[in-house]
Amino acid sequence: MQQTRTFTDRFFLVLKGLFMGAANKVPGVSGGVVAFVVGFYEEFIFSLQRFNGKALLLLVNLRFKSFYQYVNGSFLSPLLLGMIISYFSVSLLIDWLLIHYETMVWAAFFGMIIGSVYYIAKNFEGWNRKYLLLAFLGVAFGIFISLLKPATENDNLWFVFFCGMISVSGMTLPGLSGSFILILIGNYVLLLVDSVNAITLTIADLIQGDLSFLDNDERVQMLKVFASFLAGSIAGLITLSNVLTYLLKHFKNSVFSIITGFIAGSLGVVWPWKNKVYKLNDQGELIYDLNNNPILDQYERYWPSLSDSSTWIAIFFIFLGIIIVLALEWYGKRTVKTTHE
Repeated sequence: MQQTRTFTDRFFLVLKGLFMGAANKVPGVSGGVVAFVVGFYEEFIFSLQRFNGKALLLLVNLRFKSFYQYVNGSFLSPLLLGMIISYFSVSLLIDWLLIHYETMVWAAFFGMIIGSVYYIAKNFEGWNRKYLLLAFLGVAFGIFISLLKPATENDNLWFVFFCGMISVSGMTLPGLSGSFILILIGNYVLLLVDSVNAITLTIADLIQGDLSFLDNDERVQMLKVFASFLAGSIAGLITLSNVLTYLLKHFKNSVFSIITGFIAGSLGVVWPWKNKVYKLNDQGELIYDLNNNPILDQYERYWPSLSDSSTWIAIFFIFLGIIIVLALEWYGKRTVKTTHE
């Protein structure tokens, strides 16, 4: 699957990485959906599963060029670069938009998921009772996940490592949002906000030659949390990619039908019209986590009023999300056609 890539190919792979990274940061949205729709999902999974014993042996023997070719580095390196850039830039913008324009952002992602379901279902060949049943099971599981209540925050490093393994599923399993899973297990703010802020501040300090953060116990703990989360994410990527490679090789249609259903079932997570309900103590007062943030209990979804202008603005963003996915589909097909020519 290794191939020669032009500068333009690498540039667009970086952009795709930006999209995947941003999608992974948003609760209810999966970066794997981006990979699926744009058309590089199977190559992505194939490349990740090449991080195995042979790859390690190549590294130990200092055969870096062979290692780069073996793991399809010309594909993975620009894609991962885009994700890293997104993690510290685009995803921060999305955080800001969620605070100030929450309904519109959810509406756009709601439309993108609708477009993704349409794209996958349209291109799936061989629908029959078996695959329809599997798709229905995927829908049911997606709805079940969306109705679960969040847990409380836990910064135990082994638990954080586990969070990394679980959350990275959003990159490898379309429809399964790693960010939403982090909300369910109570560590979204800790891992995708606080630890990222700690890394950003630390990098700034290092550039200035300031090592005083080493005496800051809270900062050091956050750096340990980030390192554990990163290690868990890498372990999860390698493990899941090997499992998925096997499943795609032997049960491709079954996997795709379940994915289609699961993505459809996840629509409830990103329903634009919802209110946050926070946990209260016995006295009816808000319960806060270790970072003084109110702890989310559940989402209270409601049907919008069609007489409200904001409802129609949100509907516009739903259609905008659908159009974005259809444009990505067109681009993906155009890229594949150009590659084969």
